[in-house]
Amino acid sequence: MRTKLLHVRANVKELDRAIKWYKDVLGFSVDGSWPPENPNYVHFEHESGAMFALMEHKNYPTPGRFNFYVDDVDSLWERLKNKAEVVEELFSTAYGSRKFTIVDLDGNELGFVQD
Repeated sequence: MRTKLLHVRANVKELDRAIKWYKDVLGFSVDGSWPPENPNYVHFEHESGAMFALMEHKNYPTPGRFNFYVDDVDSLWERLKNKAEVVEELFSTAYGSRKFTIVDLDGNELGFVQD
């Protein structure tokens, strides 16, 4: 079976609080929300790869880790290391990439990787 992952979602406790954190700390921009009258879901702007979304849901955090590939992981680490809880500090992997992992306000793991 071949797949093409285009959309992933993390669950959060309070959507408005989570949106503010993703905007203020990570610099993400909301691209859409649903339902229009009282949104409990948003997705963020993206260039390629999977669209990343949040949904207010009683089952949070979402098990697993979301890895975002970036061009300059060292600069991003310097910007974020004191603004979020760190799971893994910046390090070089045995397979040739550099990465670090933080958690959002609801405990969702967010990895940032540079090949």
